[in-house]
Amino acid sequence: MNFRKGNSKGIAGRAEPEINLIPFIDVLLVILIFLMVTTTYSRFTELQINLPKAEAATVQQHPNEIQIGVDVHGNYKINEYPVARVNTADLAENIKKVVAEFLGSADSSEPVVIINADGAASHQSVIDILEAARLAGLSKITFAAQNHAR
Repeated sequence: MNFRKGNSKGIAGRAEPEINLIPFIDVLLVILIFLMVTTTYSRFTELQINLPKAEAATVQQHPNEIQIGVDVHGNYKINEYPVARVNTADLAENIKKVVAEFLGSADSSEPVVIINADGAASHQSVIDILEAARLAGLSKITFAAQNHAR
């Protein structure tokens, strides 16, 4: 049904309504400029991390511990004895030898591995210790931290 009178192009003398896009574009440009001016861009060139220091009482020596240390040069020590290491499997074999000594003692529970890593040691050397402990079948692993000096 066509309710309009006259022709289909509209009433003579009256124009069809159309949307004027120019004011709309002007408003969008003002909003865009406002957002560009007020936005702050943060650039992180490096991530500054301060590792926490532990505050705890001094722990007595427990006979069922394996102390594994790594220095900044990647040298390893197991219970204060230097270890010649070529790869992770060799380190795991050395850990297994120490575990065998513990299992031969009266207290045959699984020993706790304590990792003493130098603050400047590479993360890969610590991961190598974790992997060697896994290969040796040890699951109780902890990290040593320096006491916070007051």
